[in-house]
Amino acid sequence: MGRTPLSETDSAFGSGGGVKPAPVITGVQSPEPAACASVPSADELLAREQKIRVMSLDDVSRAIESCEVCRDLCRNRKHPVPGQGITNPRLMIIGEAPGEMEDLKGLPFVGRSGELLDNMLVAIGLSRTDSVFVANTIKCRPPANRNPRPEEVSACKPYLQRQIELLEPQVILVVGLFASQTLLGSTEGVQALRQRDHFLEIGQRKIPVVVTFHPAYLLRRPEDKFMAWQDLKQVWSLLREPRTN
Repeated sequence: MGRTPLSETDSAFGSGGGVKPAPVITGVQSPEPAACASVPSADELLAREQKIRVMSLDDVSRAIESCEVCRDLCRNRKHPVPGQGITNPRLMIIGEAPGEMEDLKGLPFVGRSGELLDNMLVAIGLSRTDSVFVANTIKCRPPANRNPRPEEVSACKPYLQRQIELLEPQVILVVGLFASQTLLGSTEGVQALRQRDHFLEIGQRKIPVVVTFHPAYLLRRPEDKFMAWQDLKQVWSLLREPRTN
């Protein structure tokens, strides 16, 4: 890690800026689509999934940027958000879906939530610029920040799976209720899922998964930051273990 984590008194993560946003390694802002395609058939969806399984990381990003599978998302989005970070991350962070600011910028976790996430990473000696990749389970903003629909989750799932396969993170940190339930296939809440041993099987690897609260939730309930700090220490501990292939 190169440093020890901060003390318990530093677990509030701070609230100011000072952390510059990381450059986009994969994914660029794409033009607003002129029109959205018709709803694909089951055969078309299967063929699409098979194509995604053999894509490179850049190809996945380009496919996300031009995706028109979910008509409601396609019609209402400004920019799809493929993800941001380095291509050989120690840690992959997975959230729910882009919000208004993310939709405008085409980047994950910006604004106050992004600042808090950056401070959380700094607290365990990490940063988006050199050791992290950030993505969402859903790549386009649901209108009015509504919950993603099951068919939208299914449409984006191959993208996320391929990203994880190619990035091969040492640890995955999943933030928030929806992302945790989606990634782990669970109906339990964040409080029940956190501080437990979870793994995601990708190919021959079992990647440790840590569950914690979404930064937006912590901004609303700062008194719960101490629990998020416990989860970050779990991440830090897992990252200290030898990496297995």
